[in-house]
Amino acid sequence: MAEEEPAEGVLLSGEANVATRIRVEREARGWSTNALSDRLNEAGFEMNPSAVWRIENGKRRINLDDAIGFAEVFGIDLRNLVGPPQLAAKARAMELIDEVVDAFRATQRANTAFTEARDALDAYLAEHPDIRDEADVMVSNAIAEEANKHLMKAYGPPPGEHGDTNSATEA
Repeated sequence: MAEEEPAEGVLLSGEANVATRIRVEREARGWSTNALSDRLNEAGFEMNPSAVWRIENGKRRINLDDAIGFAEVFGIDLRNLVGPPQLAAKARAMELIDEVVDAFRATQRANTAFTEARDALDAYLAEHPDIRDEADVMVSNAIAEEANKHLMKAYGPPPGEHGDTNSATEA
């Protein structure tokens, strides 16, 4: 029974991703296993055509040096080489996914910093209840001001401001 191709969008294991990606990249360039082997050898990564075939077909494990060689010969990032082949073949998709993940991590760090700062302020205000109301108002006003700046930057002024005459005449 012939092995089935992995379903598009299915996350494979790292080595299976690499094996599939190597085959996809090689075939996209119209290279034979011999041609890929020659390019790897020219780049200083010793590999014979049989080893390329065995890696592509899951008969040989790929080590880090091999993966670096393939990534270099194909001109792609190493982390892109191990991603799901259907996504990784779309380099821009991988870049955007990385941006989303990086932004999420930054959000998590910011949430942690906010929680720590708020906890420190609350602890301080517990010791100084006479200034709690004033401090809470200052924090609320500062946060509201920052939120408003963000909204203005992201969406512009609300309707009815800055020359929107229709809303004034409809009232």
